[in-house]
Amino acid sequence: MSTIPKVLFVCVGNGGKSQMAAALAKQQGGDRVEIYSAGTNPGTKLNPQSVASIAEVGADMSDGKPTSVDPQLLTGVDRTIIIGDAAQLELPADARGTLERWSTDEPSVRGIEGMERMRLIREDINIRVRALLNELGI
Repeated sequence: MSTIPKVLFVCVGNGGKSQMAAALAKQQGGDRVEIYSAGTNPGTKLNPQSVASIAEVGADMSDGKPTSVDPQLLTGVDRTIIIGDAAQLELPADARGTLERWSTDEPSVRGIEGMERMRLIREDINIRVRALLNELGI
């Protein structure tokens, strides 16, 4: 019997991108993957536009709460994925998994804001989530 892969998505505030990735991975991977999200400097609430953009594709992150990175979780997951370029994180020496960074699209640098920005971010993350799940055999 194979073990279920464990994936941790990390961004700075854990109110947008990492929560979006987690919601999409849960939607697409179901119970074939364990999904976590956290922030290196978590905020106090979710980004409402992130929640709305995820709901548009049938996923749900509305009950998510920004949380900090749990060092114990960090050592136990198979994949830790930093989303965006702002968050900084290193795996502990005893971590069993791997660390990678997704330098995601940031439409605001092109002057794209609001829901249009969130939809572009969501689609970029969604493509990456699909590729990750495929790589994990899910």
